[in-house]
Amino acid sequence: MSKNIQLVFLCCALWFFAMTTGNAQQSNSQTPNKLIQPEYLKVGDTVAIVAPSGILKNREDEVQGAIALLESWGLYAKVGAHVFSQDNHFAGTDAQRAADFQKALDDPAVSAIWCARGGYGSVRILDRLDYTKFKQHPKWLIGYSDITALHSQIHNLGYETLHALMCVSLTKDLAEIQDTVETFKKALFGESLSYSLNGSSYNRTGSVTAPLVGGNLTMLHTMLGSETSLDTSGDILFIEEIGEYKYHIDRMLQSLKRAGYFENCKGVLVGDMSNLRKNTTPWGTSIEQLILDALSDYDFPIAFNMPAGHEKDNRAMILGRTIEMTVTKEGTTVVFME
Repeated sequence: MSKNIQLVFLCCALWFFAMTTGNAQQSNSQTPNKLIQPEYLKVGDTVAIVAPSGILKNREDEVQGAIALLESWGLYAKVGAHVFSQDNHFAGTDAQRAADFQKALDDPAVSAIWCARGGYGSVRILDRLDYTKFKQHPKWLIGYSDITALHSQIHNLGYETLHALMCVSLTKDLAEIQDTVETFKKALFGESLSYSLNGSSYNRTGSVTAPLVGGNLTMLHTMLGSETSLDTSGDILFIEEIGEYKYHIDRMLQSLKRAGYFENCKGVLVGDMSNLRKNTTPWGTSIEQLILDALSDYDFPIAFNMPAGHEKDNRAMILGRTIEMTVTKEGTTVVFME
């Protein structure tokens, strides 16, 4: 065989290899990886209570209520040393809050980390945390709102987390938040989760099966440009918010959109948009229409009325878990896969 023919064969082989590798890489990037599930809790397990964010001033009763709730389920509680510490806005200094969280991450006897409250502050401790021992003994992270920063960090490490009530969410009469507490318990102990949501004329219909990710919109926006930012390719994005102007929500959605957040997203699940503030210049449309307008370039299903966020009815959701979401104008079903 001449050198010219050998060269042709070599070029063809290299081209074929490059095309095959490229296609494989493209396929992998579009196929969501199944995240690692920490072990479900069982009677006798221990839950660490920590405060990675805002101050818990005069909130001892709620934490005691959380301990009592865990004990009623046959679980034990370990309360972080600095849960009731105070450093201006925060539950202790960044170093103190990080130390409590790190201790819970490292303790092989701890099966779940329950955040006492949100507020603001978790982003300040993200870069202080070491997940080496957590990877040896994965455990559930529990919380919402500001805790979205920690959900995102752990999600990007490849682990499921639990979007659910926090200690300060508890009321004296738990019957007031019965569904919230019951779904929290179900998620912790591995019982099946499924929800039937109220219908909405704003729903964008369709059916999709994909992993659920997300959390508080402000925190998702805050993570943009960092290694903690979520890649929503192949995922259903959940969002919720509290205390924002409508134009702030639009601005955050536009920023996420310009960053490519929705390019390969498979759907959006909208939770509570609570206590929206009124600007002197009215926005002019409902919050639902605002979201639809911001996402008008995409054709994935969009479901409203998920009872999750900053209301008393805050149903538990396993972030990173694949769900089946079927959206109609009359209602939406959300089924978490086993």
